[in-house]
Amino acid sequence: MRAVNWPPPLAIAAPRIGQARPLGPNGRLSAIDKHAVHGPLWLDALGLRGDEQADRRVHGGVDKALHYFPAEHYRSLAAEDPGLRLAVGDFGENLSGLGLLEQDVCLGDVFALGPCRVQLSQGRQPCWKLNVRFARPDMARRVQDSGRVGWYFRVLQPGWLQAGDVLQLLARPWPDSQLARVLRALNQANVAADERLAVAALPGVPPRWRERLLAQAAHGHREDAARLDAPAGPHDAP
Repeated sequence: MRAVNWPPPLAIAAPRIGQARPLGPNGRLSAIDKHAVHGPLWLDALGLRGDEQADRRVHGGVDKALHYFPAEHYRSLAAEDPGLRLAVGDFGENLSGLGLLEQDVCLGDVFALGPCRVQLSQGRQPCWKLNVRFARPDMARRVQDSGRVGWYFRVLQPGWLQAGDVLQLLARPWPDSQLARVLRALNQANVAADERLAVAALPGVPPRWRERLLAQAAHGHREDAARLDAPAGPHDAP
């Protein structure tokens, strides 16, 4: 595999936090609606102070403390779908910036984030809430299939975070564990079994992802329809 280039430092936009609120007519709670905080905000092992997660079975925790979504994806999604109204923060991310994509990072990468230290733990697995938020029945699948999902950080060193802080790569312990490659093996149907097995053996792959990759290598690709699919209307949620 071709080596992943060492990315340059980038400045982050204002960190974003949100509270759990009803989404759709059935009142399923979600904290996907996040607002920017322009002053210093405390970051620790469980994430940003004041940021909530509605369903802690699949969100939050030390391995999903902070979600980063590349700002470039807003531009490309808007270009593909001119009727889609997008603004930074709409994907429920805590952090965004320009200059870092899924192909530029690896599982286990350690970054300085202002005074903090964070480590890339896993990619995001998008769910039906994106379909409801954007009134598009395929939004979750659209971003997953194209690999435009962003990733999660775990926090190694807490501190005060604010807009303009620099995100800079410090260490890359697992240069073969490129996030884009892992996501492709996990989520794409046309991936050879040998590639899934190779990715499953990479360091840093989360245990549940490894189990899924091994199962797909043995039995073929299976989509997680329950996670991805929901009615598209802004007033429809399962």
